[in-house]
Amino acid sequence: MDTKDIILELRTKKGMSQEDLAEKVFVTRQAVSRWENGETTPNTETLKLLSKLFDVSINTLLGAPRQLICQCCGMPLEDSNISKETDGFFNEDYCKWCYADGEYMYHDMDDLIEVCVNNMANDSISAEQARAYMKDLLPKLDYWKRYKNLDGAEKFEEFKHKLIDEINALNIDGMPKLEKLNALVGGYINMEYRLPNGKTVKFLDDGATYLGNQLECEFDKSVCFGIAANMDFILICTYGEDGENPQLLVYKKR
Repeated sequence: MDTKDIILELRTKKGMSQEDLAEKVFVTRQAVSRWENGETTPNTETLKLLSKLFDVSINTLLGAPRQLICQCCGMPLEDSNISKETDGFFNEDYCKWCYADGEYMYHDMDDLIEVCVNNMANDSISAEQARAYMKDLLPKLDYWKRYKNLDGAEKFEEFKHKLIDEINALNIDGMPKLEKLNALVGGYINMEYRLPNGKTVKFLDDGATYLGNQLECEFDKSVCFGIAANMDFILICTYGEDGENPQLLVYKKR
């Protein structure tokens, strides 16, 4: 689809008139009309406003002329997994697992490779093949090319070490010492916990990225500890095979 058709479709889905859209992105109704007639296209700053308003990437607004991939892990990017800045604007260079809340989630290439291998390995590709593929791919991506020049890496590592110390200080029986925190998307770890009144509740946001890990219980190898945390809280639970029978142990504000 062309940009003119995309804007018209998105505006219509929102139930907005041309006047409504013009007001939202600080242009005239005539400007919107010219976009939708294909006479002109929005400038860069207006495209950013349209992107945020419609919750689609600028690449989508332009008819997806580029095949976007995450410049940290190499994942193909779609609107559903593109990262966002803290102000809500899309960052079309990264997926939401590698860049979240204004922070880069990986500062060790080997850590990222192991996370990717765990997700990639299946009947068609072995762990060794996946690892070799990632070791070849990652050094070619922009993030790792300029990693040493990125701001905030040292600060973020300090935060992770502080978080690890806080979690270990809880001294939970049977939970091994936590050594590492990985970036985990909420949708994969957002379990339902049963309350005393019989109702169930989730504590995480499916679309958010957290720092976490899974640790095997020292007393019972069939039980795992699940850890998820961010700037605001620490969550620790236990569960059985395939996430069965989740039990919330700790939900602590920081």
